Amino acid sequence: MEFCVEDSTDVHVLIEDHRIVFSCKNADGVELYNEIEFYAKVNSKDSQDKRSSRSITCFVRKWKEKVAWPRLTKEDIKLLKKVSTKRPPPAMDDLDFTTTVVSCCPAELQTEGSNGKKEVLSGFQVVLEDTVLFPEGGGQPDDRGTINDISVLRVTRRGEQADHFTQTPLDPGSQVLVRVDWERRFDHMQQHSGQHLITAVADHLFKLKTTSWELGRFRSAIELDTPSMTAEQVAAIEQSVNEKIRDRLPVNVRELSLDDPEVEQVSGRGLPDDHAGPIRVVSIEGVDSNMCCGTHVSNLSDLQVIKILGTEKGKKNRTNLIFLAGNRVLKWMERSHGTEKALTALLKCGAEDHVEAVKKLQNSTKILQKNNLNLLRDLAVHIAHSLRNSPDWGGVVVLHRKEGDSEFMNIIANEIGSEETLLFLTVGDEKGAGLFLLAGPPASVETLGPRVAEVLEGKGAGKKGRFQGKATKMSRRMEAQALLKDYISTQSAKE
Repeated sequence: MEFCVEDSTDVHVLIEDHRIVFSCKNADGVELYNEIEFYAKVNSKDSQDKRSSRSITCFVRKWKEKVAWPRLTKEDIKLLKKVSTKRPPPAMDDLDFTTTVVSCCPAELQTEGSNGKKEVLSGFQVVLEDTVLFPEGGGQPDDRGTINDISVLRVTRRGEQADHFTQTPLDPGSQVLVRVDWERRFDHMQQHSGQHLITAVADHLFKLKTTSWELGRFRSAIELDTPSMTAEQVAAIEQSVNEKIRDRLPVNVRELSLDDPEVEQVSGRGLPDDHAGPIRVVSIEGVDSNMCCGTHVSNLSDLQVIKILGTEKGKKNRTNLIFLAGNRVLKWMERSHGTEKALTALLKCGAEDHVEAVKKLQNSTKILQKNNLNLLRDLAVHIAHSLRNSPDWGGVVVLHRKEGDSEFMNIIANEIGSEETLLFLTVGDEKGAGLFLLAGPPASVETLGPRVAEVLEGKGAGKKGRFQGKATKMSRRMEAQALLKDYISTQSAKE
């Protein structure tokens, strides 16, 4: 429970088995009082409160923890409204939550390494009596945090319990401190609440239904059931959601029993097959009410701002709406400004002239590339004639150039046009990767081509007296050349 009072003084919190009594003074000296009788008995000895400059948070443990409450209060009454501010919630990365380890068993976790490849980590699957770490679900990634300062690398849901993956074992039955990575949690709260808001506004303004969404690492996407959207529609949605953020609308979370008639009025895409207990409903006052298991801000003002980056073509004739919320907008602005400064220095012009300057560079580059290609073709023809007229012509003819491409090598082979001599051409870094072409008698090329590719640790294909491909070890060209000469010697001896 959170009592949102800024700069509170004379705070008194009394938690008893069946009620909580809260009183304080706000920044203006006004006395505030709230007495709430709980729906059922709580464990007052294992409950606590924590004060910040913005609010007083009370952590109350139910006496029967696994029994769901349909509401917080004994009587079905509306509590006093929370006081909201434009500031985001306080940093809670120092918030300790005490619980007990239920089980700990060996497990493996598949993850992505720094090189982008899949890795399998060995560790332990830890189940706690209760947890404040959110497992992946509802389109939202899982939380990160620590258990007794041991990093939690993944949190997944299994039925009604959460599995925490660590690389250090924890003793079953021991009491532990769980701490949330607040920066990651608050980022997910902003994106998820932002998605709810955009979804509701898109539906209200244009009857565009959300079919799915993804909270990505750098940006998020909402899949809308429409083949396309106009720029005017995107602009209208962005304007409306930011107006509602400025209106500082409260975001409330309620739990309803499955047979509650109000459930029929709540939006949602269905419940998981293994769902148990009450239904969690997240509501934006006057805007939206939706079934959701994710973490959310308590007021739209905590979103700060939403920026819609545009749309992309989605699957099954749908459209993906790409957006950022809150701190991600600030980071995006910082990156964009940094890029703009760098381009200004490189292009020697102001930001408003960047596009034209790049277009001019692209046109100049195209002209230079065309001229270079023509010169390269002329050079290939000249080299072909030089090789054909060389006194060393015959047997195996070898040529390597650092500059060139497949077209360059094929022009040489076409100009020479001989099927009596093996022509071995290579281009690229002498000690790195490159391209190769083997031309000559079809039977010989068919036999030698794959063997040359193997020596150069590359791949290739060919037909009708040509075999070409990519090589990773140009440093082994001499080995390939020796292979070709040995073949020619062997064939000459047979004749």
